[in-house]
Amino acid sequence: MPKSTQYQAKTPDRNGFISYDAEENSVWHDLITRQLPAVRANMAQPYLKGLELLDMPTDRVPQCPEISSKLRALTGWQVEPVPALIGFGKFFGMLANRTFPAASFIRNREHFDYIEEPDIFHEIFGHTPLLTDPAFAAFSQVIGEAGTRCDKADYSWLIRLYWFSIEFGLMREGGRLKALGSGLASSVTELPWSISDKPEHRPFDVIDILRTPYRIDIHQPVYFVIDNLEDLFAAAKRDLLADIAEARAMGLHAPKYPPKDAA
Repeated sequence: MPKSTQYQAKTPDRNGFISYDAEENSVWHDLITRQLPAVRANMAQPYLKGLELLDMPTDRVPQCPEISSKLRALTGWQVEPVPALIGFGKFFGMLANRTFPAASFIRNREHFDYIEEPDIFHEIFGHTPLLTDPAFAAFSQVIGEAGTRCDKADYSWLIRLYWFSIEFGLMREGGRLKALGSGLASSVTELPWSISDKPEHRPFDVIDILRTPYRIDIHQPVYFVIDNLEDLFAAAKRDLLADIAEARAMGLHAPKYPPKDAA
């Protein structure tokens, strides 16, 4: 997560609705209509089913109360607008309470193809479809609960499990590699990159994931592939704090990417 942002949070009214202007609604329209063909071709079925259930508008930015109403009926989750940047402690706490934090602003045209910090397009279009599925929603809640119990020094270890599954996970579906994570669903360039033969594809393994460093500002050089969704959901039943301790004792893998100042 970047440490600063040029964007300002937008304040919802007493009913939770945010006033987006015509240009912001136009940006949403252009983002979603550009991304939908690639998503339909390359995203896995759990994401696509959720996208269909939510039936997001294409002509305007969806409102959190609208999305929350559908999520509550399906999995008991909701979406709550937050400032652009929140700490890991608050993030884990919200997940534990089945609340997804959604940055309330939408990117401008300058950052149309890529924005380092999460915006409402990434949050709603990328994340909420998987939250319509009870098993994926429960997995996110378990990571949040683990985050409320672990030490602050362990936040960066735990978040890697979320990063390489919910954010940038892949899975095999019908013998074909498909994207699952929200960061891929919302990225026009990283979605095709992730399932190409250019990055490294590793089997889903919790300890391996916890030991794998990442950067947020580049296409991932490594992705973890789930062959069976039960392997992912089984991770929710593990003692994740013990897993973090084991991963710490083994140490981080050497990064597969260059230092940021050399990028």
